[in-house]
This record gives sequence, structure tokens and C-alpha cells, in this order.
Amino acid sequence: MPATFPRFAPGWRALGLGVVLPVSLAVFSPATLAADVLVITDSRHPVRAMGGEQLIELDEAPRIEAELSAALPADPEQATAIAKRRMDQGGVDLQRRIALAYQGVTDAWSLGITTIPAVVVDRRYVVYGEPDVARAVARIEQHRRPQP
Repeated sequence: MPATFPRFAPGWRALGLGVVLPVSLAVFSPATLAADVLVITDSRHPVRAMGGEQLIELDEAPRIEAELSAALPADPEQATAIAKRRMDQGGVDLQRRIALAYQGVTDAWSLGITTIPAVVVDRRYVVYGEPDVARAVARIEQHRRPQP
């Protein structure tokens, strides 16, 4: 005979597991320590991501522009037609990539980032020069803990 739990109806047990399990996973996950993690770098300064952070590569916009202008002919009319065709083929995805690239540069500038890589937590704390995002976040969390 299967074990029963007389105090709780079966629906309540399932609901309890459905709530407790995700909450406990969220509480004990490293990403929970910092609510908003932003990593600012470029392609020459790779970082080791921890997962869940937003990555801004400051040289993304010039790389996209280089893709669009690669191997264009010297004739301005032909070059314009080819570039327009490439932009049309890229569609909404290309527009989104360009917008995100420039928004990232704007965000980094507005935060006053001076060195890369930079790991920013809650748009308030920053660690410069640390390529390991988890280590940078741990340093920030250690600093944020109340001192005895």
C-alpha cells in the first residue's frame, strides 16, 4: 500500500513541490547573489561567463558595419545597391543587432566605464580587469556583506 500523507491532499503536495523546488533553486543559485550583472568588454578581451549576465561588446557595431561593407566595389552606385541589399536581407534581426550594439555602447558610456573588461552589478558596483565574471561578482558580494 502506498504511503499517504493524511494532513495534505495530493494536490497540495504537488503545489508545495512546485513552489518549494523552484524557489530553493533560485535562492541557492550564484546568479541570485547579484540581481543585475552587466559585462562590458570587446573581442580582444574575452571573459569567462557565469550565465545570466548581459554581455556588451563595445566593438560589436564596427564588426557589423564591416560585415555590411565587406568586398564592396569601388563604384559608389554599385556599392550602395549591394549594401542596401545586404541590409534588406538582414531584416529585423540585423536591425536588432545594430540597435543592441549601439545601446550597449551608450550604456557603458552612461555608467562611466573606463577600463575593460568591466563587471557591473546592479548598475552600482564595478570590478575592472577581471575576466572571470563569477569571481568578479563574488568580490562585489564580499564587499557588499555587512562588516563585523
